[in-house]
Amino acid sequence: MASDGSSSNSYDIAIVGGGPAGLAAAQAAAAAGANVVLFEKDEAIAHSVRTSGVSWIDSMDALGIPSHLYNPVSNYHFISPSNDVLISSGGRPRSCVLDVRATYQHLAFLAAEAGATLMVRSNVINVLKEGSRVAGVKASTPAGDLEVKCPLVIDASGFSASAARKAGLAGEWRRYGVGAEYECYCDHADEATWSLMVGRQYSEAGYAWVFPLSKNRVRVGVGIGRPESQADPLEKLHSILEKRLRPLDRLGRIQPVELHYGFIPNEGSRSQSVADGLLTVGDAAGQANPLVLEGIRYAIEFGRLAGEVGARAVKNGGGAAAAAASKESLEEYERTWKARVASKIASALKVQSRWVGLSDEEWDREIEILRDMSADEFIDFIKADFTAAKMVKLALHHPRLAARQLFSMVLK
Repeated sequence: MASDGSSSNSYDIAIVGGGPAGLAAAQAAAAAGANVVLFEKDEAIAHSVRTSGVSWIDSMDALGIPSHLYNPVSNYHFISPSNDVLISSGGRPRSCVLDVRATYQHLAFLAAEAGATLMVRSNVINVLKEGSRVAGVKASTPAGDLEVKCPLVIDASGFSASAARKAGLAGEWRRYGVGAEYECYCDHADEATWSLMVGRQYSEAGYAWVFPLSKNRVRVGVGIGRPESQADPLEKLHSILEKRLRPLDRLGRIQPVELHYGFIPNEGSRSQSVADGLLTVGDAAGQANPLVLEGIRYAIEFGRLAGEVGARAVKNGGGAAAAAASKESLEEYERTWKARVASKIASALKVQSRWVGLSDEEWDREIEILRDMSADEFIDFIKADFTAAKMVKLALHHPRLAARQLFSMVLK
């Protein structure tokens, strides 16, 4: 027993959060031989859905996510107050809408199969410290309070970055998106087409969306940027549904069956994602694409990287807590993920920051530049795959894009 009456357990790695980043980290670390425990504060994995689930098929394939867990999308509809553009990949799906609950539970079973201990309805209420280093966590669980001493804590708690904030590694996000979404029955949706809607009637500082899961199931939502707007996304969503703004007018009867509400950081990558005994991943580290505020692919990819690097860092300490999982031993993780996406996230943030301030008339002109883009060009752009070579090629093919301020910002 710990001195405060809580029970005490020893693990190599404690993971805070049972979303895709935490579950991927748990699987990878356990598969590498680490003794892992994961704490999820909700009653079940994916009990509360906080994301619209839009992602990209090539990423899901590379990450080994089975195709039955998502709906493929091959058409992309952009709607502004007085304009609209439809981009089609000719029946070759490039994007997808995930069954979020099933995907997360798939990741949970992989983690359990690898040997990780998963604890639901278990909230991490504090971090343990030995001097300046993080040395474990204290959690409230259905079996009582539990104190876990371990060389490494992985914070995969999402937007809240709760463990990193308790440890003093992270502060509150200054810019972020807040979204409200209904998952709905509808009479008839185009299951191969998702829609993004922009302009003040949809969102004063953001966008709205219709993402299909099948011909009778869609997610209809609104995202709003803070601090640019203090509007309530749920009120805006209700207004869109009541007025049946495009493209809702084509869906027939719409009946909500679930409400999703969530937050996502929108100010780029954290400057620091590792410290002695602590590593942050997923939204907690700012690993999100600002253009469509999606990050599940990053969460899984870098969650696995976190688990692998973390397991090695623990082993390299030779069992000595003071030597294991030092900041230096974890920096491979930070170097790798930042080399992979930090500059892309920064470029996408520049574009997104400009988009937030557009008027309705400017939006009508802005989406016009998408009209002549191929599906491949559009997907590279919207998923924030901003390599210099791709952007130069895009500019050569589309002079109107090259003339736009957003293009020059991306290449800076």
